[in-house]
Amino acid sequence: MRHILSILIENEAGALSRVAGLFSARGYNIESLTVAITEDATMSRMTIITTGSEDVIEQITKQLNKLVEVVKVVDLTDGSHIERELMLIKVRAAGKDREEMKRMADIFRGKIVDVTEKSYTIELTGTSSKLDAFLQALEPGVLLETVRTGASGIGRGERILRV
Repeated sequence: MRHILSILIENEAGALSRVAGLFSARGYNIESLTVAITEDATMSRMTIITTGSEDVIEQITKQLNKLVEVVKVVDLTDGSHIERELMLIKVRAAGKDREEMKRMADIFRGKIVDVTEKSYTIELTGTSSKLDAFLQALEPGVLLETVRTGASGIGRGERILRV
């Protein structure tokens, strides 16, 4: 099962390396990883997407909590949450394809952020499945380049990750 782990971690050199090393040493896979500073400059928030049984996720959580830099770990999939991912995608857009690409971006609520004679760069945000659906909807040969951030998540309502 897919899990979204939200980790509050001290903003120190090497902290990310120790978390990634923990996963690597135990043979756990990180499907997606995002890290950024929080409202408190001494803390960073790390979002890790991984898969595993409840027992595996419990073991990962226990191991993460043993790391000195880790302040708090929450499995967002245990409750109601919001999840988003950003994708920048460069597509071929020349001649008759230009209007079709603009229409596709509009359908998926994307935004064209760069235009050249032969291509568009489109910015899309949403769930991973929405971004995957956009890629599948493209005609073969149109896709030139893709960059994805990985998912970020936050608990709904009063659910807050704080010290």
